[in-house]
Amino acid sequence: MKQNSNVMTLEQFKEKHYGKIGTKKRDELEAGYESFKLGVLLHEARIEKGLTQEELALKVGMTKSYISKIENNVKEVRISTLQKIVELGFGGKIQLSIQI
Repeated sequence: MKQNSNVMTLEQFKEKHYGKIGTKKRDELEAGYESFKLGVLLHEARIEKGLTQEELALKVGMTKSYISKIENNVKEVRISTLQKIVELGFGGKIQLSIQI
């Protein structure tokens, strides 16, 4: 089977358009992706729990607008706020890891 030479992996695409890991442009991309990923994870957890943004906001003492901004990566979220959303809103726990 002949492989299409125009197809590249995500890593190859990022290197081509944003540079290698450790360059300023690439680091900015990766930092933005991590924030985006967090919003997506919260959104998916909320949907899995069958909650609307308004219902989640009421459970954790926040506004629907604030929940929306976090899910859509408009607003950064503090770890303490994230913990409140996950524990009070979803009945879950946060697991963090650091990779060096």
